[in-house]
Amino acid sequence: MSLIVFSLLFLSPAYSTAMDPYKFLHIILNPDGTLTRLEKHPESPASPDPNSHLPVLSKDLTISPSLNTWARIYLPRQALNHPHQSSSSLTKLPLIVYFHGGGFLFYRANSTYFHDFCVNMVENTQSVVVSVNYRRAPEHRLPAAYDDALEALHWIRTSEDQWLTRFADHSNCYLMGESAGGNIAYNSGLRAAEEVDQLEPLKIKGLILVQPFFGGVKRTPSELRLANDTMLPVPVTDLFWELSLPVGVDRDHEYCNPMAESGCKGIDEIDRLGWKVIMFGSYGDPLVDREMELVKALEEKGVEAKRYFEGEYKHADFSKEPTKALAKQLYERIKKFITPY
Repeated sequence: MSLIVFSLLFLSPAYSTAMDPYKFLHIILNPDGTLTRLEKHPESPASPDPNSHLPVLSKDLTISPSLNTWARIYLPRQALNHPHQSSSSLTKLPLIVYFHGGGFLFYRANSTYFHDFCVNMVENTQSVVVSVNYRRAPEHRLPAAYDDALEALHWIRTSEDQWLTRFADHSNCYLMGESAGGNIAYNSGLRAAEEVDQLEPLKIKGLILVQPFFGGVKRTPSELRLANDTMLPVPVTDLFWELSLPVGVDRDHEYCNPMAESGCKGIDEIDRLGWKVIMFGSYGDPLVDREMELVKALEEKGVEAKRYFEGEYKHADFSKEPTKALAKQLYERIKKFITPY
């Protein structure tokens, strides 16, 4: 959902709640339940060559050939400056497992928008990032993306790729996502909390949620106030949920509404495991009330939760321009959050 359609970020007219979300998103729903996505978004190749002088290297690795899931791994090039050191003598880097946005319907891990964001985040936080290319709805409705996320964690745990074995600190791992990716980070985190023993030596320390995408049947004040938002109008959020949730459920399903009775129980596990949570949001985003509600629930359970809600920024503004001041502030706060005390 983050950066729904690249060109739409710069639209200015107000939209009526009677607008056609299919036209807004440039999609056609086919009779077989698949989508025709009319707009092709720019993609960037990986850059694995250590002699390229790029500050951040990247490469793509397959997770599941049968499901066509894969990951793009990002590594600060300066981590390669000590090639003769053993893994045990290296100071390893925090590991961030990242899930891109797109309303569950759009984008891939190699989409230029998210690739550039990850490159800048790695350079500024000096971390190893694994950006997961999960299956998209409606061809693969939830919980497919959560299944892929959990499989990615097990894949990281057992991978023999040297970027992961030599440079990533498996004991200092964070799940991160923006918008729909934030939803995936949260819900897959709840699943991972139930099998922490099977994930060792991978140890999740916390969640990094950037304007995560949640919903519910009852409209919040921010959804009503910003119903005609130019980036994320209400009919668009409704369509995202209609096409991504399991058939026959409403927006109070736990995948959508973490405050639903069935969703709240996961917060106890986050508290029990001592995970930290950091949440970024803004008052110009229709989702802000739901995000604040979740942070409050986490705090009330005793979870160490940091919140940064500020400004009238739009949805996706935190990463829309990855080299700008707002993004740099985001990186600084993430770096402080993931750096061991």
